[in-house]
Amino acid sequence: MYPALAVAEALLAVPAPASALHPGGDALTGTTDGTQIYFVGSAGGFERPLLEEARSAGLQLAAYDEVRAGPLHGVALRQLPASLLNLLIGFFQALRLLRKVRPQALLLTGGWVNVPVALAAWLLRVPSLIYLPDIEPGLTIKALRPLARQVAVTTEESRAFIPEKQMLVTGYPLRRALIECLDQRGAAQAHFGLNPAKKTLLVFGGSRGARSINSALLDILPQLLADGVQVLHVSGTLDWERIQAQRAALGSPPDYHAHAYLHDMGLAFAAADVVVCRAGASVLGELPLFGLPSILVPYPHAWRYQKVNAEYLAQRGAALLLEDAKMSVELLPALRTLFGDAARLATMQTAARALAQPQGAQNVAAALRRLGAGR
Repeated sequence: MYPALAVAEALLAVPAPASALHPGGDALTGTTDGTQIYFVGSAGGFERPLLEEARSAGLQLAAYDEVRAGPLHGVALRQLPASLLNLLIGFFQALRLLRKVRPQALLLTGGWVNVPVALAAWLLRVPSLIYLPDIEPGLTIKALRPLARQVAVTTEESRAFIPEKQMLVTGYPLRRALIECLDQRGAAQAHFGLNPAKKTLLVFGGSRGARSINSALLDILPQLLADGVQVLHVSGTLDWERIQAQRAALGSPPDYHAHAYLHDMGLAFAAADVVVCRAGASVLGELPLFGLPSILVPYPHAWRYQKVNAEYLAQRGAALLLEDAKMSVELLPALRTLFGDAARLATMQTAARALAQPQGAQNVAAALRRLGAGR
């Protein structure tokens, strides 16, 4: 979702050349002299609230539609007919939508909802571009790759999975709100009430949280605070009541700043010195942008995508890789090693910054414009 929104921001920030204009002027909600973006999400999915948030921040979408879809991999045999039926219905919904909108190009960012839309676009000869956020493609992107003209990737490491003639290295598309927080460390520290004289640890696990990371942090929190480290903890919504109770049990220490969810993650990155988090695709773009050393804990109950992402940063000196099952033993020593070695921390910061590609969204947007113009 976030890479798609970042690309949408980039597309709308620059006037479209005449050759890349949407051809169906009469059907558009806006004028015919600029780019129009139609977003397609999954029926009853999580996309709608994120889009409403983006719209309230000023992103102007022509329309938002939903189509039905369902997974085929990892589904119990008794559930497979329902998934197939949903995909079939979604295909006809997408076909009707694309005939109405008549787009010049389609951006796919993964997930099962891409399947019916991509198939309908292929049938109608609408060229599509896949953006692969992780280094290694998931099953959906592997299945859809033969239908796409190009596959935009975050790093050169994806060359092992994508044919040379189809691959385009763009970097990770970053939202404008993140980029605007660069060089805002002082303002970010003031925003969260942090002490500029102390090192800041940022811990997060996604909007719903990562229970094992939360538990590991709470177990070592008294030691970290005693070491003079201040902690900015985004726990996610699932563990929020437990986090509040633990904070109260510790006497609500002033250097422990807990939040269930943050809309301003850019400021959190700007304020941090070290990050502990999962290794979803966003770490490939967000952590290098802010030059942040990290301890990455890949999610253990999924395929190896997060492990591959974490290894990419770790092998380049920007991160440490920690197994989920070993956090209770290894997290505190790892953090003490980093905070106690200023030279190593500086080296990791330099290594992270060297991997930054802040123009990722603009690069994907430019590729879409060329695709829509038939080039």
